[in-house]
Amino acid sequence: MRSPRFESSRIAHSAMMNIQEERYPLAETFTISRGAKTEAHVVTVELTRDGITGRGECVPYARYGETLDSVIDQLAALPADIGRDSLQQRLPAGAARNALDCALWDWEARRTGTRVWRLAGLPEPGPLVTAYTLSLDTPERMQAAAARHATRPLLKIKLGSADDMARLEAVRRGAPDATIIVDANEGWTADLYAELAPHLVRLGVAMVEQPLPADEDEPLADMSRPLPVCADESCHDRSSLPALAGKYDMINIKLDKTGGLTEALALRAQAQAIGYRLMVGCMVGTSLSMAPAVVLAQGAEVVDLDGPLLLARDRTPGLRYDAEGVHPPDASLWG
Repeated sequence: MRSPRFESSRIAHSAMMNIQEERYPLAETFTISRGAKTEAHVVTVELTRDGITGRGECVPYARYGETLDSVIDQLAALPADIGRDSLQQRLPAGAARNALDCALWDWEARRTGTRVWRLAGLPEPGPLVTAYTLSLDTPERMQAAAARHATRPLLKIKLGSADDMARLEAVRRGAPDATIIVDANEGWTADLYAELAPHLVRLGVAMVEQPLPADEDEPLADMSRPLPVCADESCHDRSSLPALAGKYDMINIKLDKTGGLTEALALRAQAQAIGYRLMVGCMVGTSLSMAPAVVLAQGAEVVDLDGPLLLARDRTPGLRYDAEGVHPPDASLWG
């Protein structure tokens, strides 16, 4: 156990790479249309070369066929001297590649004494307003949660069932002035979304994320879009973009989907060139997961990097959240 903040159940060593499972309790049960969780299960990579250690974190996601064991096994099979370019070829987009890719960026920043954004040719980042997520629950409980967080400027609402209208009405009552975005997590049918869309507009919802299952989203091409539709589960890396044409207005870039900051930056550039509006989101992880995403999210229209806010305990040091939003990471955390 590396710290009393979590329990470690498995550690693997590959030369100078330390790969460890960590668990962080959530402040409250987090529920989406696919299930509920009470802990964030993450995999942390510590890569040490020349006496310098870089760190990265990922969140394996069962929706994409990932487990803690599968991610650890993928990482443990890699040579410790692998570079970022060769990593893109050795591992597919996903959580395992994300953890090591971000560790390599962190290691390079520490080795050169140069912040990551300068290495990537980006301007210095600033604080970003981030969404705060209300998980799926009864209308009464969601209204109470919305009221507790009504002063936050942006609320993200987890939906994804035939009973969602009552939930959305309740959230709007609880937070009448907040901007609301909705994430259905693939939980609606085309007919249900067509029925709900005018009500989303009526209630001032600014954007809807992944209303239909990723492998059943063709109907979106023939539907009017009275509010922006954002691809999440349908968009992983640059190879996803051709299939999104005519169906989505925005894409949600997550490091655990792209397989790290390297591909995420390339996806962002290509998506912007095509004309997609950008959202940068996260899985439920610690500040170490969010830190590279804060760099990536500069200039994004929607930022959803609230993972540490959902935890009962975060890493120390962690990211700073205040009235300005989430601040860029201190060098002692990452990058």
